[in-house]
Amino acid sequence: MASGSTGVVVAAMFANGAIAVLKFLGFLLTGSPSMLAETYHSISDTGNQVLLLVGIKYSQQEANRAHPFGYGRAQFFYAFLVSVLLFGIAGWESLKHGYEELRHGGHETEAGAAEFLGYTIDIPLPVDPFWVSVAILLGAIVFEVYAFVKARAELKRQMDQYGWSGYRETFERTSDITTLTAFTEDTVALIGLVVALVGIFATRITENPVYDAAGAVVIGILLMVFAILLAIENKRLILGESLEKTAENDLREIIASGDGILGIDDLQTTFVGPQKVLVVGDVRFETDLSPADVDLAIEDVENTLREADDRVAFVYIEPAD
Repeated sequence: MASGSTGVVVAAMFANGAIAVLKFLGFLLTGSPSMLAETYHSISDTGNQVLLLVGIKYSQQEANRAHPFGYGRAQFFYAFLVSVLLFGIAGWESLKHGYEELRHGGHETEAGAAEFLGYTIDIPLPVDPFWVSVAILLGAIVFEVYAFVKARAELKRQMDQYGWSGYRETFERTSDITTLTAFTEDTVALIGLVVALVGIFATRITENPVYDAAGAVVIGILLMVFAILLAIENKRLILGESLEKTAENDLREIIASGDGILGIDDLQTTFVGPQKVLVVGDVRFETDLSPADVDLAIEDVENTLREADDRVAFVYIEPAD
């Protein structure tokens, strides 16, 4: 599972890094607010992947006395940072820039000239910079589709493995927050690219820069909405979410069917990392079993639980009083 998530994140990181450079070049050539908003978007996406990779690496540390269930939840924390620091900031900057342009009725910019951080940058080209920007956005769509397909394939594998009905249930159930973040980010990125294309084309056709500025506003809102949704998804995992009810019931049935087991007084589950679950149960055993027999019965149940659901990483079964 970790290798699948890492591959998704690495693919997205390299794609977004290349796209950020191309989009910024497009902005310098045209001064397009939508292109600048998309540049912020791709920079945030690249930083996103770096933070997620840090989270993956940190979470792979061995369990110790201070962290007996390992460091798996580190991925939830770093993904939360992504939502708050990167997407929130990038969304706000895009929205603010687009709003300022709209408030002034759009910004007429000569071809090949852009204003950035108070400086006017003039890069003359032998071709119309507008078409260079269009080519950059189309190329970015190709990169994003590649990253999107890779993330979607990993999510689809999880959907098939755990029997989730669709993307909505997968978003509510999965604990693989790195893949979830990459998939959602790639989806938003593709929407943002289409918005930027529409904005610059509308401005070109109508000669009204308001459409381009409006595209930056839409991209900013998209990023900020995504930041909120991703933060909500991370919150449930940071707080310690349990397995879905159907999966818990399956584990109960496995335990109840074990040799020498009369019933279950209590069963609790919680995610301690991406696709890693802690199972704790109080179980009533037959009174004529010896302590050695009880230990064997518990060992059999633990092995069966792990075989039935590969998310089960830690099992603590205790005889009920």
